[in-house]
Amino acid sequence: MKYPAVFAALTAVLLGLSAPSHARAEGPWETTPESEAALERGLEWLAKNQGKEGNWDDKHLGLVSMGALAFMSAGHTPGRSSKYGDNVQRALDHVVRNAQPSGLLNQAQGDDMYNHGLSTFVMGQAYGMTGDARVGRALDRALKLICDSQCNDGGWGYQAKSLAAGHDLSLVVMQAKALRSAMDSGLKVPPEVINKAVASARRYYIPEGGYKPGETEEDWKKRPGYFSYQVADKGRVSIAMTAAGIVCLQEFGQYDDWRIRQAMLYLRKQITAGDKEFDQQYAGARTKGSHKPANHIPFDGYTLYYVGQAIYQVGGKDWKDLYPILRDQLVKLQEHPDKKGHGDGSWTSTVWWMHGKEAQLYGTSIACFYLAIPNRYLPILQEGRIEGLGEK
Repeated sequence: MKYPAVFAALTAVLLGLSAPSHARAEGPWETTPESEAALERGLEWLAKNQGKEGNWDDKHLGLVSMGALAFMSAGHTPGRSSKYGDNVQRALDHVVRNAQPSGLLNQAQGDDMYNHGLSTFVMGQAYGMTGDARVGRALDRALKLICDSQCNDGGWGYQAKSLAAGHDLSLVVMQAKALRSAMDSGLKVPPEVINKAVASARRYYIPEGGYKPGETEEDWKKRPGYFSYQVADKGRVSIAMTAAGIVCLQEFGQYDDWRIRQAMLYLRKQITAGDKEFDQQYAGARTKGSHKPANHIPFDGYTLYYVGQAIYQVGGKDWKDLYPILRDQLVKLQEHPDKKGHGDGSWTSTVWWMHGKEAQLYGTSIACFYLAIPNRYLPILQEGRIEGLGEK
């Protein structure tokens, strides 16, 4: 095996652990009765629509994994007597059952490393919560695939093969989440994989106004900044990629990287801009005249997923100020039953390519994950610093 240290089994102590302890929300600025009720309605929708195969009739294992993550983030673990324990188990069983011999976690055509990275992240969380040997074996193979398919520049491509250069930051962050998830569950990752990925992530950062001739890093530190979809592409800067860049550096142990602080200035500005900014991603991605569903989540599912994690990881005033803004938007926009029983408890995210039940699965899973963050059930929401992870 090329990376024997990557796949070290968890210790007997870790294998014997039950679900993570529940760190209660810090106060009403984190959860409210309304947000808790909205979360429960969302979970009920996911359970009702899951189907006997456990996959919501969807071939994208990344989306199926997100459904499982929604339940786990609210404290429902597979194989235990919690309300939605069976739902989690069926979703995870579907992912494990459909893992390819190579370790690839994808059934759908194309977007291999999107689905793979997202599924591997969720499998890492599930393994950390349960120590399930079947999940562990699938996780071993999935991690090896990520390491073996890393490109020469430290990034990743859409297909599971190593190339000269990775394609974009969205692929780096998917694998960053997967690698850190496994590490938090006790597995080891070769330092060279992390170091190359850190260097790759930093290349996507752009200071406000761009890199000007004669400037040094000290000059860049004085201006806000953001992350772009592709290296040095100012035209592809977005809220989603800026949040993803912050998450990447945090997951790779670069907690004090100045880029995080400067990128948060941009992120704070976008989140506090209100409803107009929340619609930006939708308006930019849809064709003219398309109808925005009433229960469409703020920004879009992809953006909200990384924004939630970015502000949580940074913590402090950013978390306390920004989390309630998007939480309350989710509560307001949920399709919840009225007095006549209309409404079903879902959210929708149609930006980029999803539609129908797939858009509801994605939107509802992301919304539930966001609303459940303050409960801190998931291992990755309890993580501490791993000193020495990644190079400066």
